Amino acid sequence: MPIFRLSEKISFPPPHLSEPEGLLAVGGDLSEKRLLLAYQMGIFPWFSEEEPILWWSPDPRLLLYPSDINISRRLKRTIRQQIFKVTCDTAFEQVITACASVRLKKNQETWIGEEMIVAYCRLFESGYAHSVEVWYQGELAGGLYGLSLGGCFFGESMFSHVSNASKIALIYLCRFLESLSFDLIDCQVKTDHLKRMGAWEVSRSRFLKELRHSMNKSTLKGCWEIAFRELNDKYDNPVPVDGSENNFVNLPSIS
Repeated sequence: MPIFRLSEKISFPPPHLSEPEGLLAVGGDLSEKRLLLAYQMGIFPWFSEEEPILWWSPDPRLLLYPSDINISRRLKRTIRQQIFKVTCDTAFEQVITACASVRLKKNQETWIGEEMIVAYCRLFESGYAHSVEVWYQGELAGGLYGLSLGGCFFGESMFSHVSNASKIALIYLCRFLESLSFDLIDCQVKTDHLKRMGAWEVSRSRFLKELRHSMNKSTLKGCWEIAFRELNDKYDNPVPVDGSENNFVNLPSIS
C-alpha cells in the first residue's frame, strides 16, 4: 500500500491502510491538535531526528489491561519495603528527557528528540500527557510517560536508573488507572519486558474497536498529582470497613 504524505490539513488516512510493518504516513507536524487526533485514531509518531515525521499504526498491537498487571513476589516485597517514593505529574520534563538519554547512553537510537520533547511537554501543560516518577533517596530513579484520552492511556516510554524502578512505575500506574475504570494501556509494539508484565498482542482491528469504545469516555484532563497521591495514601493507610484488619474499602491489593 502507498505511504501517505500529510498536508497542512489536520487529518489522517484510515489506520488499516498502513504498510505491513505499520508505517502509515509521513509529514505533517507535532501540533497538539494533530497529535490528539492521531492517538484517537490509533496512530502515533515514531521517527529519529534525521528523518521526517513518520506516523504508525502497527498490526498486531501490544495492550495491557490495568487489572492484568503481573507483579512478581520479589516486586511485591520491594513495594512493601517502601524504599521507593512514587509520584505522578511532578517531573514530566525530567522523565521524558531521561527516557531519551538512557537510550542514547546505551548507544540505542531514540525517537525522543528535541522536537518530540517540546511537543509532549506542551501536551503535559495542556493536561493530556502524564508522567509517573519513582524516587530513591531523593533522586529520580525511574519512571514513564504517556497520554490519556478517554478511557485509554497511551504509553510512550519508560526508564530505570535503579533496578525495578520502571516496573514499579508501571504497577502504580495500573493501580491508579484501574481505580478510575480505565479500559487499557496502549503499549504500541511488542517487547518481552512488557509481555512478562502482563501485556499481550491483539489484532489492529480489535484494538481499534476497543479504542473507539474507550474514546466515548470523558478524558481525565489536568494534573493527576493530587488524585494519585490520595490513592497511594489509602494503600499505605487503609481504613477498615468493619473494624477488621483485612477488610478494606474497594482497593485492589498488591500484597
